[in-house]
Amino acid sequence: MVHVETLRPDWARSRAATRLVHRDPIGACRPQATREVTPVKYVGIDVHKKMCQAAVLDEDGALLDEIRFPNDPNGIEEFAGKLTTFRDEVRAVVESTGNLWIQIHDRLEERGVDVALSNPSKTRLIAEAKVKTDKVDARTLAGLLRADMLPTCYVPGEELRSRRELLRHRLNLVKNRTEVKNRIHGLLDKHGLRMPGTTPFPKENIAWLRELSLGFMDDAILRSDLVVLEAVDGQVTLIEEKIAVLAAEDRHVRLLMTMTGVGYFTAMLVVSEVGDVGRFRGEKEFASWMGLVPSVHQSGEKTRIGGVSGPGNKRLRWALVESAQTAVRHDARLGGMYERVSRRRGSGCTVVAVAHEMARIMYFMLSRNEPYRDADVGLVDKT
Repeated sequence: MVHVETLRPDWARSRAATRLVHRDPIGACRPQATREVTPVKYVGIDVHKKMCQAAVLDEDGALLDEIRFPNDPNGIEEFAGKLTTFRDEVRAVVESTGNLWIQIHDRLEERGVDVALSNPSKTRLIAEAKVKTDKVDARTLAGLLRADMLPTCYVPGEELRSRRELLRHRLNLVKNRTEVKNRIHGLLDKHGLRMPGTTPFPKENIAWLRELSLGFMDDAILRSDLVVLEAVDGQVTLIEEKIAVLAAEDRHVRLLMTMTGVGYFTAMLVVSEVGDVGRFRGEKEFASWMGLVPSVHQSGEKTRIGGVSGPGNKRLRWALVESAQTAVRHDARLGGMYERVSRRRGSGCTVVAVAHEMARIMYFMLSRNEPYRDADVGLVDKT
């Protein structure tokens, strides 16, 4: 028996197709399930020594609340509790003001709030306002955070922040010691005196200074400065001993110390100030962040290369320039670079160029976990 296919007219085929599509009319009209998106609240916090001002914005930029709270443990705890009562996700930004931001940042972070630290020097350029009040600043910070236009600072962990403070304290002590020595030199210049020998302040010269008679008032100033100098010297020694202990325990510090001219203090300073080297996109950005990239002025076909640019980490810039002055005398590679560049630019700019090259090398040493190629590998603990 031969099966013959029955051909249906066009209207029948169309009606059958309609029945297939609308077999479940309620299900067809039911909206498709979508992933739930949690709304976000944006909080800007203007920080001051005694009181802080916060502004809370929703996703549309509407002002939801303004909170003023004391900058003390109880006030911060109460403020953090208010933020955690929101059912929505909370993102906050704290204004970087000295050390006043630390307690607020850490407490909010402990409560699970996503906290950023604003860069005050760059925030000022974006959010200039003729009317400047605490409420306006807090709203501006929250608005910039919401618009994703907020320049932020890198926030290291608590341990790294403590190391930074110790190293910066040592730098401040050395600066104070230099100021005292300069005052003593000024007193001697006033009376036409010069300290004996080539080294200004050995024990023999300190004893010589104590025997001087410069008159009633100048004697009092000199004796006072000598007491201060002795006290600061003792504190510098004490702090340096603690830094040396920390440096010996840090493998990144030992790694950087394989580079010629880099001692434990400079290596420790670099590691503590840099933190996570992975936050830099490359060696150029790393050197620029240190403030070791020369300024460039270009007009038409003329290009003039000037000194190092103003922005940057001034502590690291100083430390690497000091290290470069030592490295060029004892390192064949860096010394050869110094000789080549100095013929074109002069010695002053050349030392900065060597420091820039050392910064680039440090980036690769830290990112690749490799010692300096011309170094004594025995200095690095590979275990």
